[in-house]
Amino acid sequence: MKTDTTSAGAFGSQDYAPVPKSSLGPVVNEVGYYVGQIERNLYWVTDGVYQCAFLTTPDGVILLDAPATIGHNIQRAINEIASTNGVSNKVTYLIHSHHHADHSSASSLFGSDVVRIGHEETRKLMLRDNDRNRPAPEETFQDQRTLEIGGERIELGWHGSNHSPDNSYIYLPNHDTLMLVDVINVGWVPIYNLNLAVDVPGYIAAPEIALGYEWSHLISGHMGRLGSRDDVALHQQFIGEIVDNLTNVFSAFDPTEYYQKYWPNMWAAVSGHLDEVARRASAPLAAKYAGRIAAVDIDSFVVSTALWILESLRLDLGLGIQVHS
Repeated sequence: MKTDTTSAGAFGSQDYAPVPKSSLGPVVNEVGYYVGQIERNLYWVTDGVYQCAFLTTPDGVILLDAPATIGHNIQRAINEIASTNGVSNKVTYLIHSHHHADHSSASSLFGSDVVRIGHEETRKLMLRDNDRNRPAPEETFQDQRTLEIGGERIELGWHGSNHSPDNSYIYLPNHDTLMLVDVINVGWVPIYNLNLAVDVPGYIAAPEIALGYEWSHLISGHMGRLGSRDDVALHQQFIGEIVDNLTNVFSAFDPTEYYQKYWPNMWAAVSGHLDEVARRASAPLAAKYAGRIAAVDIDSFVVSTALWILESLRLDLGLGIQVHS
């Protein structure tokens, strides 16, 4: 079979609901980034899809993540602030939220004369991946670590795996800010498979852990604006409703026809059964959350997220798993 790579075959004509204004952030400049002040000497940078942040201090700039798509615009944003405020533009510390390349591949742009810090598992995974764009952190922590740099306090925490095994909480108590990446896409649904979460129970628990910190500003790592506590609550409500819908639909749904029709092709039967449960559980969400969460009508994101949660409900929590008598 020949794969169709023409533009007509590769790009469909699907129309989607307008993006709610509340899901959008500031307009980026002509170079492709926006830099804004969060509180005092803490700033954030976005290209509309990815986010990072930095602190200006007497000991240089502390950079929080280095996303590939922002790339050289990170330094341009820092230069802009440094020029305006008369402070150093040199990045001396780089703190990684986790090991994934999309949030860290611009690290190499800052050379070897930078102290890189991350969770111990971040170091292990970066060493494993052996990516020259992502030098592994030299300094690590296990569960908690407090940094005092240039008169600023940064608390690093690891509360178990969620999106990734090493995903960390970066808390700036004196700036009323928490950075938690790849869990909440502020104002948007998760992408495929619950933001590609490796630990579904951990991912679902992460927002409640985040709310246990005292903060007003959330740096979520994605999309074009900062988050609030209300954004986290909305995310929790959305994911919680998927969990409830899945539990109810799966418990009540009779899949006998799939197993009768497709036997002995067991995988065809399982696919039909579980896919249908995920579709039914997802069906009410588009209308209910329209205008509140962007991309809720993108079935490939929402249904795959529901399916990923369903598999966790079954395999991690034992939903529907019966011991043969």
